Amino acid sequence: VMLVGDSGVGKTCLLVRFKDGAFLAGTFISTVGIDFRIWDTAGQERFRSVTHAYYRDAHALLLLYDVTNKASFDSIQAWLTEIQEHAQDDVVLMLLGNKVDSAQERAVKREDAEKLAKDYGLPFMETSAKTGLNVDLAFTAIAKELKQRHTKAPSEPRFQLHDYIKREGRGASCCRP
Repeated sequence: VMLVGDSGVGKTCLLVRFKDGAFLAGTFISTVGIDFRIWDTAGQERFRSVTHAYYRDAHALLLLYDVTNKASFDSIQAWLTEIQEHAQDDVVLMLLGNKVDSAQERAVKREDAEKLAKDYGLPFMETSAKTGLNVDLAFTAIAKELKQRHTKAPSEPRFQLHDYIKREGRGASCCRP
């Protein structure tokens, strides 16, 4: 599983919230690292070539933007292009709008993100590493999808990632192609 997105969107904070149940406050050095089989990538251009090497082996990608930073949302299509070029065709992909705890500073409308997700057939939800909103759900949904792909018997019903998010999420949204 890889977390990708522009620098400063909250990839490390989201991972730390999921792993430790804590919020990592303050500023810190940009990351390129691994923790419990989850790659937390740096968003800077200078690390893109490193990131490309890991796309090939990724089973799932959490693509993040910051709801208070329009530029990070505008970069999503470029990230999707890179993913299409470098990742496996069957990679599990989810779009996350992070930092919804900063609603007063919101720069990206939820409806715009929902439309983008629908256009690309991506599950989508808004998260907050600070409050924990939908953080566990995002990782759990990805894990359930990956587990189902590797263990499902032919007679079992297929796990429905979109339906799971819609059913379990608080303020989550998803779209079908």
